[in-house]
Amino acid sequence: MAKSPKALVAGNWKMNGTRASLKEIRTLASKLNDKKVKCNVMICPPATLLCEAKEVAKGSKVKLGGQDCHAAESGAHTGHISAGMLKNAGASAVIVGHSERRADDGETDKDVAAKAAAAHANKLTAIICVGETLAQYENKETLRVITAQIKGSLPEGATAKNTIIAYEPVWAIGSGLTPTVKEVAKVHTHIRKRLNAALGDEADQVAILYGGSVKPANAQELMSAANVNGALVGGASLKATDFLGIIAAYE
Repeated sequence: MAKSPKALVAGNWKMNGTRASLKEIRTLASKLNDKKVKCNVMICPPATLLCEAKEVAKGSKVKLGGQDCHAAESGAHTGHISAGMLKNAGASAVIVGHSERRADDGETDKDVAAKAAAAHANKLTAIICVGETLAQYENKETLRVITAQIKGSLPEGATAKNTIIAYEPVWAIGSGLTPTVKEVAKVHTHIRKRLNAALGDEADQVAILYGGSVKPANAQELMSAANVNGALVGGASLKATDFLGIIAAYE
């Protein structure tokens, strides 16, 4: 039986955080120094904080990631940030295809694949997000939607070393609602099968994160589901104490 990939608990701060928020990373880093955890830990702050966060997290167990990147390496793209810029600022990974970008910015699977390829070209791990809307969930289209998103969003050259998949049911993000553990396990197992079809046996080593209203109160149960290798956490990652409560699922 293949060994499971090392879990990752990643915090997506979204459009939250100022320099004052760096104290949460400092607290997180300090607390983790005293703990033995069986997972990797990452914070994805706004790009404005990455350079300073790098100094705060230096020498600790906290890794840093970006929240998005442009597919191009550079150019006339006002307001955008390239994967190379994120790497230079201290990121080791970048989230691509988050449902909020797919919905708010009209990103397609093709766009997501291009961004993931840019991440790979800059030695960043691409955390590729997939997930269904409430209407799709209610129409029992979840697995069909996930299959299409994985097929369209995985770039050539994706491997277990440079790619992570995050399943985020859109209807659960920030709503307080969560699928049952049985539903989460079903979707994650389906994702594993689709990855096996795309990547072969290597797919067994791709971490598949669950995201969608993950909190300290439900983390242990969700993280124990089949083929769940960690979490992509939103609001509960903004405070070190809450985030540590989720990481505790791996102590």
